[in-house]
Amino acid sequence: MSDDTFGTVPPGERVSAGAPRLRATSITISTPRPHEAARFYARLLGGRITALDEAAPDDPDGITWAQVQPLPGEVGMTINLEHERVWSPPVWPARPGEQRSTQHLDVQVDDLPAAVAWALECGAREASPQPQDDVRVMLDPDGHPFCLFL
Repeated sequence: MSDDTFGTVPPGERVSAGAPRLRATSITISTPRPHEAARFYARLLGGRITALDEAAPDDPDGITWAQVQPLPGEVGMTINLEHERVWSPPVWPARPGEQRSTQHLDVQVDDLPAAVAWALECGAREASPQPQDDVRVMLDPDGHPFCLFL
């Protein structure tokens, strides 16, 4: 691997000539309760719920979908919450033979103790163990880990 593999790409330039512009704008999280998860993340992050799709009357699985976006004028990612009929909450930290989390949100905060208190008030719980003093691993109401960090 060359030394410039990890270099900075100047604004407006592409890593490879001819590569299309790609931007990650959202994440989709599977959950057994999309509407409740949307309410949790909208409250936690100060966002707005922009979709609470209901299940079709002929859908035996009751599949629903929800979306949380930043408030107008705010910067942040969109969180899509997709119904998962066959649900096992992830285990953190990972253990052999158990459901693993394949991703998590990292949320930067200005005041870690206040952010932890707010997350708890919103319905999160603290994970155990905690790996670092300046990071708190939290679990949302469905068990998805997310990190609060300074």
